[in-house]
Amino acid sequence: MRIGMQLNYSGGFAETADEVGDLERAGLDIVFVPEAYSFDAVSQLGFLAARTERVELASGILQIYTRTPTLTAMTAAGLDYVSGGRFVLGIGASGPQVIEGFHGVRYDAPLGRTRELVDICRQVWRRERVRHQGRYYQIPLPAEQGTGLGKPLKLINHPVRERIPIVLAAIGPKNVALAAEIAEGWQPIFFYPEKAASVWGDALAEGRARRDPSLGELDVYVGAALAIGDDVEPLLDFVRPMLALYIGGMGAPSRNFYYNLAQRYGFAAEAKRIQDLYLAGKKDEAAAAVPDELVRAVSLIGPAGYVKERVAAFAEAGVTTLNVTPLAEDRAGRVRLVEQLRGLVD
Repeated sequence: MRIGMQLNYSGGFAETADEVGDLERAGLDIVFVPEAYSFDAVSQLGFLAARTERVELASGILQIYTRTPTLTAMTAAGLDYVSGGRFVLGIGASGPQVIEGFHGVRYDAPLGRTRELVDICRQVWRRERVRHQGRYYQIPLPAEQGTGLGKPLKLINHPVRERIPIVLAAIGPKNVALAAEIAEGWQPIFFYPEKAASVWGDALAEGRARRDPSLGELDVYVGAALAIGDDVEPLLDFVRPMLALYIGGMGAPSRNFYYNLAQRYGFAAEAKRIQDLYLAGKKDEAAAAVPDELVRAVSLIGPAGYVKERVAAFAEAGVTTLNVTPLAEDRAGRVRLVEQLRGLVD
């Protein structure tokens, strides 16, 4: 089991980069830098590449609509180069509120676009002259759509690796099947180990049946809040607002992927109540309505023995990397939690 972390840089990125160095020495294996609609992830990943030595650096996530496929490939190759072969390309579709609301780009065909983007990226990394005549991307652009002067080109530089690992963030059945088919890794959200097989098992099996053996086994990256001790029970309440935000308010009411996930876990009535409360502006009440069972299942909060049991449950469900959020007041506390977890998983 590997240990990862998604960065929270709200306190300042230079300070966060210093902390990543400490976490690397404590045993952290990979760090994900988010993008959403904050600062771009790429500049910060480059900064981290210069400040770290061993830890893998991942985008968490680059949205498939916001860069052309070839620019995504060039960016990944550049980050892999400056990090000495430590970059992991995390991509995902995000949602229409961000893609259309912030970027002004139509949110359509996430499955088809993702499949084509991955194919184009791998052509670029192999330094082939890029040719792709797909439904969503045509490279070179057909003459009748432009000047007619476009010609197939290959990447000038030689990438460190011709296959940079790709991780797809996905929770819908078709997206999950696609991840299991074409990607090196899959990143779900709010992973409930004991219910994962019933929710995602069929989709994973469908994708794996079409998987190219050269991709190797599918890596599964799962997020979880982390607190280890005999007196950490109250910290479960820190998990509730995030669950309430996603289930209740992340996306339009008619198109909230996380609400649908809660339903598939068996919390249909609870999800409806959370959403109603959240959209009515009653965020505290929405957080209080998140079921204890769900909060505990998706977290690593409790005494060391309990956390070790939960790690085993995640491993049994196929998880290969735990992306933890250490619930500690300061840098030293976060580093100590990663060290403790390292001791439990080794």
